[in-house]
Amino acid sequence: MAICKPGEIKSKLARNQTILGLDLGTKTIGLALSDVGHMIASPLLTIARKKFTLDAAELDAVIDKHNVGALIFGLPIQMDGTEGARAQSTRSFAAEILKRRDIPIAFWDERLSTAAVERMLASEADLSRKRRAELVDKAAAAYILQGALDAI
Repeated sequence: MAICKPGEIKSKLARNQTILGLDLGTKTIGLALSDVGHMIASPLLTIARKKFTLDAAELDAVIDKHNVGALIFGLPIQMDGTEGARAQSTRSFAAEILKRRDIPIAFWDERLSTAAVERMLASEADLSRKRRAELVDKAAAAYILQGALDAI
């Protein structure tokens, strides 16, 4: 498979496959999973980044466990619409995944997703700052994936 547009993802899925959303950070990878109807994104887990081979092995296990048929990476585009170092790092990570696994991958503009999720979590009065920090990466991945699912 290869990199495709988000709108092309559904046509590449087998029956009952899910879509995995990724919020790739420098220290963690937030993961979110769609339902099999590709309507709802739910936060799944956060992977603490190590080396690429270890990160990819954890990702492979999640893909296999949840019958994932496609990946949507949040692409950190800068506010002026250009791609900086973080966007290039995300594209490189995705390219390395494609070398390991035959799976369709699409990118979704993630501008302000983490900020939106942080504001949403901050409004939850019963969440401590530490607990919000634990939730923000997988919640941002769900926010990214939901945006892509809504567009699809």
